Amino acid sequence: MTLQQEIVGNAMQMAVVSLQPGQTVYCEAGKFLFKTTNVTMETCLGGPSGGGGRQSQPGGGGPGGMGGLLRQAMGTAMQAGQRALAGESLAFQYFTTQGGEGTVGFAGVLPGEMRALELDGTRAWFAEKDAFVAAESTVDFGIAFQGGRTGRSGGEGFVLEKFTGRGTVIIAGAGNFIDLNPADFGGRVEVDTGCVVAFEEGIQYGVQRVGGLNRQGVMIAVFGGEGLSLATLEGNGRVILQSLTIESLANALRKAQGGDKQGPTGGLFSTNAQ
Repeated sequence: MTLQQEIVGNAMQMAVVSLQPGQTVYCEAGKFLFKTTNVTMETCLGGPSGGGGRQSQPGGGGPGGMGGLLRQAMGTAMQAGQRALAGESLAFQYFTTQGGEGTVGFAGVLPGEMRALELDGTRAWFAEKDAFVAAESTVDFGIAFQGGRTGRSGGEGFVLEKFTGRGTVIIAGAGNFIDLNPADFGGRVEVDTGCVVAFEEGIQYGVQRVGGLNRQGVMIAVFGGEGLSLATLEGNGRVILQSLTIESLANALRKAQGGDKQGPTGGLFSTNAQ
């Protein structure tokens, strides 16, 4: 059953979801806006994983007696620990309609767009941390860690949200979205690390140093406003970028409050008053 949803608004969009009997949608804590009275809400530590079911339900039992309960508890603890390590919310909120169609509203936390992605079970989607808003219970939520050099250099790209299974997942970003395919641009694009919102499985995500250890490389790093690294996206698949980064928004707010001492450099040597 396809999730019926509508993205409304302009500068700060929200998703209005119409739940049919038997449908359940879940969101990250803090993304819920409103619901009709016939929609029940539960908060659980565990999220959908391995088949789209809740790993932890309040007051619920599980198959396999004490051993099954212990395995379920350990799985929930590992998932919660992984999310805590990634800086994500520990809990999910689940919404199910009772006795007819129900309505639930969700939104992101920054001014910008939202997008509903349809998963058919063949390709996973990866998204930046905090991009997730809500999804059908048939969509599995996971955390993907980018290790090695990419993880250490990638800033926001170190931790990615991973969505698998079948169904609708709703994501949000800052500013406006642009969709592209690296295959249309010679197979590779380079972007600010904070501009990546989401991409399909099959896209290779990496981080490269801006310029070399020479005069031009130093000029780019110090005065270019991009720091030392750029994100690279290679392959054939959908990529979603955002026009506003969290870092640029924070800098603009600090500047408006008189606390930005960035000056003319805009790069490595910017300082922020506390």
